[in-house]
Amino acid sequence: MRNIVVKEYDDSYKSKFKSEAKLIKDILGSNLIEVHHIGSTSVVGLKSKPIIDIRPVVKDIEKVDLHNAEFEKLGYECMGEFGITGRRFFKKGGEEDRPHHIHIFQVDNEKDILRHLAFRDYLRENEKARAEYGNLKEELAKRYPNDIESYMDGKNEFIKELEEKSKK
Repeated sequence: MRNIVVKEYDDSYKSKFKSEAKLIKDILGSNLIEVHHIGSTSVVGLKSKPIIDIRPVVKDIEKVDLHNAEFEKLGYECMGEFGITGRRFFKKGGEEDRPHHIHIFQVDNEKDILRHLAFRDYLRENEKARAEYGNLKEELAKRYPNDIESYMDGKNEFIKELEEKSKK
C-alpha cells in the first residue's frame, strides 16, 4: 500500500518536467502539438505529492496507442483511457516511487485540456487559494496516509470550487 506524502514545492520539478517532456516529444513526433506541465508540481510554492503530471496535446489520440511499447521502455504503464473518455493515461514507476503521470488528450478535447490549464493558472496567480489547497492536501495525507480514494475524495469539493473560480 502506497504511503501518501505531501511535500513542500521543490524547484527540481521544472527540470524533471523538461527532461520527461523531451522523451515524450521524441516518442510522439509529428502527432504532438504541445506539452504542458500541469498538476500541483507545476505551481511554484504549492505543497504536493512529488509526481510530475504532464499534459501532451496531440492531433490524433488513436495514434498514441501505436507508441505504447516505446512508453513501456521508459518505465511507463499504459492505462488506456483510465476513466476519462478520449484520454490516454500512463504512470511511471511502482507504488512506492511514482515520479510521473502522463495525461494525453486530442487537440479538439478543449474541455479537458483547458480545465486543467485554467486550474493550474488560477493557483499560480492566487496565493490564498494556493495555500488553502496545499494545507488541505497536507491535512488529508496525514488523515488518510494509505487511502488514496479518501485523499482524492477529500480534495474533490475544493477542486470543483476552484475550477469554477478559474473559469471567470
